[in-house]
Amino acid sequence: MVEKKIKTCDCKAGKTHIGVGGGVLIFNEKKEILLMKRGKNAKNEAGWWSKPGGTVEYGEKVVTAMKREIKEEVGVDIDIWGYLPHTDHVIKKECQHWVAFNYLANIKKGTVKNLEPHKCEELKWFAVAEFPKKTVQNTREAIKNYQEKKYIKL
Repeated sequence: MVEKKIKTCDCKAGKTHIGVGGGVLIFNEKKEILLMKRGKNAKNEAGWWSKPGGTVEYGEKVVTAMKREIKEEVGVDIDIWGYLPHTDHVIKKECQHWVAFNYLANIKKGTVKNLEPHKCEELKWFAVAEFPKKTVQNTREAIKNYQEKKYIKL
C-alpha cells in the first residue's frame, strides 16, 4: 500500500490570505457591551479593546463559530438577536486583512469570565457611547452601526 503524503503549508489566516472571523457585541441587563483588552499573545493589536469573537474554522457556519468562540473566551452561552454589516479589518502595521462578521447578542446562560488570560488582559462592560479610544476597527464600526440602527434583527 502506498501512503499519500498530505501537503502542508505555512498558511496563516489574515496574513498569507484574507482571514474570516467575527465578533459579537454582547449586552448585559444595563445595555452595556462587553469588551476585552487584547494581551501580548493575541493574533494582532495587543493592548487594544475588542468585542469577543474569533476565527471561523473550515466547514463551520459563521454564527456557529461566534457562539463557539464566545463560549471558549468568556464562558457564556449567547442568544444572537442581530446582524450588523461586516467589516474589512485591514491592519496595515501588522500586514493583516480580516473579513469580520458582526453580531448582537444577550447572555442566555453563564457568568462572564476570562477563560483565555494568555490572550486577553481584561474584560470590562462599557456604555455603548463610552467605549475606549484604543478600540479596534471592527469593534468601532460595529458599535457605530449599532448606534445608527444599521442592523438586521434576527
